Amino acid sequence: MTSNSLNIKKCVEKDVLEWFLDNGVDEVLAHNPVNKTLVPEQKPVAPLQVTAQPNTSVQTRLLEEASDKPLIGTTQAIIEACALAKQAKTLTDLQNAIATFNGLAVKKTAMNMVFCDGNPKADIMVIGEAPGADEDRMGKPFVGASGQLLDKILKSIGLTRAAEDPHNATYISNILNWRPPGNRTPTPDEMKIALPFIERHIQLVQPKILVLVGNTPMKTILNTKEGIKKMRGRWHSYQTITPDLDPLEHEILALPTFHPAFLLRNPYEKKTVWQDMVMLQKKREELGITS
Repeated sequence: MTSNSLNIKKCVEKDVLEWFLDNGVDEVLAHNPVNKTLVPEQKPVAPLQVTAQPNTSVQTRLLEEASDKPLIGTTQAIIEACALAKQAKTLTDLQNAIATFNGLAVKKTAMNMVFCDGNPKADIMVIGEAPGADEDRMGKPFVGASGQLLDKILKSIGLTRAAEDPHNATYISNILNWRPPGNRTPTPDEMKIALPFIERHIQLVQPKILVLVGNTPMKTILNTKEGIKKMRGRWHSYQTITPDLDPLEHEILALPTFHPAFLLRNPYEKKTVWQDMVMLQKKREELGITS
């Protein structure tokens, strides 16, 4: 093979590796690809023999079968998500409900569930779209490059996720708690299925203000077809959409703004987000939730 051919081969290999990284393929688990979204073949289960004493081996087998429960259709998944969300009385209940829920195929391909970060007593709750590769690895929302930029944006008006004072704290989550393969945008069906969980999440935290970062969370939470460029720059009143959930105890204001990942690609829009943060700061002062 000539030196010229070797150089071409190296360039092709480099392009392939970059394509894999861009699409979220950053770890090799096996030599051959495996489609984890396929529903596993169901094997007939022999009837259990009831005994006077609990059979530990049987209980273990049943738990294993439950963890490998096949995926369900969208309609049934929404029904089950609504029921589980309504039953959750605490954030721990909700986290456990989402962890055991089998109505989302993205759960099969994600490494970790990403539930929340920050102070659950915070007056400000930030809601994003879905975890990325860094969030999937660490199990926390907004910890990658876009998360670091989000922290800087919020810190500019005195808000941090580590603050103990609820007035200066933020609480952060995503609508979808599992990373979609390749960091793709969640589908409309995935958003519908996940909606009862994030709405119950909001009810349990009871923030005074929601900051919706990105087009997808804004459209989902505010139940609108308008784009974020039309919706940002003004306040909106959030109302619970899921009919099975109880109404809110108090009004929650919502402020849409651009996602930090969008700002990394379009830095000239940072001035727009700064305008949104000025609005947020003024509203905090009006509501008396600044220290």
